[in-house]
Amino acid sequence: MNAPRHGLHPRQKARQALERIVAQPSPVPAGATAQVGTFALRTLLRLRREPEQLFDILVTPVMFVVIFTYLFGGALAGSPAAYLQFLLPGILVQTMVFTTIHTGVNLNTDLSKGVYDRFRSMPLWAPAPIVGAMLGDTLRYTIAAVIVFAIGFVMGFRAEGGLSGLLLSVLLLNLFAFGLGWIFIAMALVIRTPATLMNMSWLLVMPVTFASNIYVHADTMPPWLSAIVAVNPVTLLVTALRTVLQDGTAPLEIALALIAPLALTVVGAPLVMRLYRRER
Repeated sequence: MNAPRHGLHPRQKARQALERIVAQPSPVPAGATAQVGTFALRTLLRLRREPEQLFDILVTPVMFVVIFTYLFGGALAGSPAAYLQFLLPGILVQTMVFTTIHTGVNLNTDLSKGVYDRFRSMPLWAPAPIVGAMLGDTLRYTIAAVIVFAIGFVMGFRAEGGLSGLLLSVLLLNLFAFGLGWIFIAMALVIRTPATLMNMSWLLVMPVTFASNIYVHADTMPPWLSAIVAVNPVTLLVTALRTVLQDGTAPLEIALALIAPLALTVVGAPLVMRLYRRER
């Protein structure tokens, strides 16, 4: 006799939904959409079961905003209030970049446990586990952005672009994170252990993040470094966010900021699927 379905734990509901999906003889577009949604739900449930992953979202951005604003604001911009207007969009991007690393680490952890070996043996739409995990992580990015905005508003940040500027900035952050995520997923499919992946990810992220205009204007740097910083995708995104948050829109800056995530998706998605299908 089947057990009653009412009162099931969310994890059991997600498992039953996944079992119903993989029982289909062949994926169809509607089934593929449901599969992606199920894996996105799995990512959200994982975030609830492992609240320590929220540390980078809750603590790190607050530390950077508060410490850098009050410690360097007077020296770099004349006052903490003026520097906060310049700094906060950059901290939004930095937080998103740092948080994206966990997409690859979580995937690598599941691979180490053999979870994705089972997924590969199921009649699933092949990209569903990867795309679902990435879409689920958009909640993490959105939470991080909301927290940075909240602490910024408390400290006196003003977004002259209004609500439309705030929403557009969050959308830009999520699109950039989706493109950037393909790098860490590809690394997760090649590197053997989560610890090694974390270390190598930081080696990649730190130069790209700090060799940008997050903390200071590029024109204050030596000419050779300023030229590098000017084409850094992080710099382009920070510039777009600063303009959007103050003006509400920035067509040229937005277009430039989206070049990198679009290119990473076009190149990275096929590469990731090729790595995913091969024997690990």
